Amino acid sequence: MSDHEHTLNLLAIDELSLETKAFLNETRAKLKGHERRQFMARVVSLLGRGGQLRAEKELGWDRKTIIKGTKEINSGITCIDNFFGRGRKPAEAYLPNLLDDIQSIVNPVSQADPTFRTTNLYSPITAKEVQRRLIEDKGYLLDTVPARRTISDKLNQLGIKLRKVSKCRPKKK
Repeated sequence: MSDHEHTLNLLAIDELSLETKAFLNETRAKLKGHERRQFMARVVSLLGRGGQLRAEKELGWDRKTIIKGTKEINSGITCIDNFFGRGRKPAEAYLPNLLDDIQSIVNPVSQADPTFRTTNLYSPITAKEVQRRLIEDKGYLLDTVPARRTISDKLNQLGIKLRKVSKCRPKKK
C-alpha cells in the first residue's frame, strides 16, 4: 500500500484519530505561505464532501485559508503574500514635510560638537518645544502633530542630540 493510499484510508474514517490530527497539524505548522494553503486544500479534498467543515471543527483550520488554497490549486496561480505591506507606516508617510519642518526649527539653534570629534549636532531645544513650534509656526493641527516620542525619534534619526553643548574646558597643567 502506497503512502497516498494509506493517507486516503486514514482520512476516510469518520473520526480522525489523535495521531492523524497531530500529524496533519505538525505538517501544516512546518509549511509557510502558499505551500501551507495548498497542503490544507489537498487534505480537505481527501476528506471528501464536508471536508472544509470537518477540517475547521476537528483540526482547527481556517476555512478562508482552505478556500484560498483550493483556488490556487484549481487556477494554477499562486497568490503572493504582501507581508511588507503590513504594519504601521512612519509619520513621514502621513506628513511628508515633517522632517524638513523639524530641521527648520532645530537647525538655527543647533551647534556642532565643540571638540570636533563627532559630526553630531547638539540642540538645547526639547521635543516638547519642537512639538509646540510645529503647531504654532508651521500650522500643524493639534490632532495631526506627532507625539513627543515620535519627534524625539525623528530628531535622533536626523542625527540631532537634544542636550546643551558643554563648553570646552582648558586642560589642567
